[in-house]
Amino acid sequence: MKWMISANGKMYDHAAAFEKFGYLDWRQHANYEVGDIVYIYCTKPYQRVKYKVEVLKTDMHFFECQDDKEFWFNIDEYENSKAGRYARLKLIEQVDTELLSLEHLKGHGLKAAPQGPLKVKDELSEYIDLYMNDAVSEGIFPDSDVSSIIKEGAVVSVKVNKYERSSIARQKCIEYHGTTCKICGFNFKEHYGDVGEGFIHVHHILPVSEIGQEYVIDYEKDLIPVCPNCHAMLHRKDKDGINRTALELKKLISTGKGDIKSEIEEKFRESNVTVDENGTKHRSVNKYSSKKK
Repeated sequence: MKWMISANGKMYDHAAAFEKFGYLDWRQHANYEVGDIVYIYCTKPYQRVKYKVEVLKTDMHFFECQDDKEFWFNIDEYENSKAGRYARLKLIEQVDTELLSLEHLKGHGLKAAPQGPLKVKDELSEYIDLYMNDAVSEGIFPDSDVSSIIKEGAVVSVKVNKYERSSIARQKCIEYHGTTCKICGFNFKEHYGDVGEGFIHVHHILPVSEIGQEYVIDYEKDLIPVCPNCHAMLHRKDKDGINRTALELKKLISTGKGDIKSEIEEKFRESNVTVDENGTKHRSVNKYSSKKK
């Protein structure tokens, strides 16, 4: 059986709890069976399905549950949750994509935003499963382990770890940091308008080699938003085989901007090109240097 339930992100930090435990002990309001699949629909401001879980246990008492008090935003709600039955829901997939928003779900069999547990029909579950992966998420690297950039005929491998590919990690990061690149200050919406709104990559500051098995990500301190260019440079090793840190790359850009600007201005002067106050380029002609035909 497949189900859909709703989750209020203003009451509980589901992403962080899933990241730490890999499952959640959820108040049981339906007759689940072990092995059932449950899609979790997140209410406003998200209004989309973001998690796919499997039922591991049912009819649990509160004392059998994992202590998750740290993830409750309202302690009174935590205390009120102690009564009743619980089901353990193991995380299978997590994604943050417009393709699983309420409007799209309505087009595939969902009548309205779920208020309580509801059974999911085949048409809807097939649609959700089709897009329940980070390959279709906005603003992040593809779901492959290696992306490539081509520069002067050479292919440079860019290693991307799971936190940078995760749309959930991206969502938590930009909730805190926004969508402006922390390295160069580039903002896609400011440059491209509505089509660039919300687009940004996410960089994991701590090297993967330094992460232990017990590591729990801190979305505010461990991840930063970066534009694709800066992200590629952060993953590209220098001649000594070392990756630059975000701070080092930022300093490199700041010290190089003046030289780049001067070089561009010199190219304009050589080409007799001037730029007016509106940013329009004009080419001047020296009538004395032109040759008569």
